Amino acid sequence: MPNLLANAQYLLAAHNRQQLPVDDGWEVAFAGRSNAGKSSALNALVGRNALARVSRTPGRTQQLVFFQVWPQRCLVDLPGYGYAKVPQALQAHWQAFVDGYFRSRTALRGLVVVMDIRHPLKEYDRQMLGYATARGLPAHVLLTKADKLGRGAQMNALQAVRKQMLEAFGDQASVQAFSGESRLGVEEARAVVSGWLELDAAADRQD
Repeated sequence: MPNLLANAQYLLAAHNRQQLPVDDGWEVAFAGRSNAGKSSALNALVGRNALARVSRTPGRTQQLVFFQVWPQRCLVDLPGYGYAKVPQALQAHWQAFVDGYFRSRTALRGLVVVMDIRHPLKEYDRQMLGYATARGLPAHVLLTKADKLGRGAQMNALQAVRKQMLEAFGDQASVQAFSGESRLGVEEARAVVSGWLELDAAADRQD
């Protein structure tokens, strides 16, 4: 099956609301702790090793980075959270910015939350999932670095997270094991994101 995310290209980075692209089309946002493997997951999904590094410039951790997949179809890389060294005023700015993005962005069609399978559902993970469910948006969790665990431990972790998510967020959020290193779950995650972006329809119009 062709990878419909393979066309992804860096579009822009936004530090405030005025810098966001026009609010139309379809967007899928990616969130995760700074050490959860979010960049690796993005690169695995698009099938390239360096996409998530394109915009790695000073200050990137306080920006929303947009990658255009097709016209009016974007992946949005939210800054890795857990940035304890960021000044408090900047943390407050970022909190307000991302809160406004989730509350008002009509192009947003879904949220992917990346978590280390060995340390899932931390407070901020739950907050991000709460943003999605409050808006009635679907959310999908990638339990990354699954290759660090044996098959049995993977399944136990997956089942435990699935149970907790069902209790907290209902059936609005789904979860899978994932490894950019071993390619575990890449096709499954790709199908979820491509479906939210309606890439089949976009590709048909390009033909």
